[in-house]
Amino acid sequence: MPVTVLLVDDEPLVRAGLRAVLDAQPDIEVVGEAADGASVIPLVRQLRPDVVAMDVRMPLLDGIEATKAVLKSVDSPPKILVVTTFENDEYVYRALRAGADGFLLKRARPSEIVHAVRLVAEGESLLFPAAVRSLATEYGNSRARAALERAALTEREEAVLRLMARGLTNAEIAGEMFVGTETVKSHVSAVLAKLGARDRTQAVIAAYESGFVAPA
Repeated sequence: MPVTVLLVDDEPLVRAGLRAVLDAQPDIEVVGEAADGASVIPLVRQLRPDVVAMDVRMPLLDGIEATKAVLKSVDSPPKILVVTTFENDEYVYRALRAGADGFLLKRARPSEIVHAVRLVAEGESLLFPAAVRSLATEYGNSRARAALERAALTEREEAVLRLMARGLTNAEIAGEMFVGTETVKSHVSAVLAKLGARDRTQAVIAAYESGFVAPA
């Protein structure tokens, strides 16, 4: 089955460009478009896309609020890929913190666009650039540090979280730690549960905000 994508952007040319790139792939299908975040929830419920590629800045309902609304209102919500002009945009960080799974620059090459959609759909790695890591560190606070301490991660779980923060997939983490991928999956699940994180992105944000991991 192809990865299905909903495009949400107030610029028709951006949507047309993304559609042309994605529909050219045999394993990806664009199933719908919207010009504003206010239209996202009914379209997600109707079309059930695997991934929503969503502009972070839109006139009526921006990508941050639309992300929150989808995650709160939709059962088994899709992965959300934030589409932005600037990678160090505070809006991007806020969208990721709200629950988005990754980000995509509007100036990205076609191969990077395709890779981003596939990566987010798989859910085993991160689109979390250095600029956003720095923003997460700037937003660090004592509450984040206390929350990580309360999580009481084991040494193995801490090691897994550090490798997750580097953007490694489960298979790559398994190679680094010399264990099986099923073992890694168990550790990742435990990390998410202990941190109260919805996914890998949320766990890594917690790692940076708490100071457990520092930007390279």
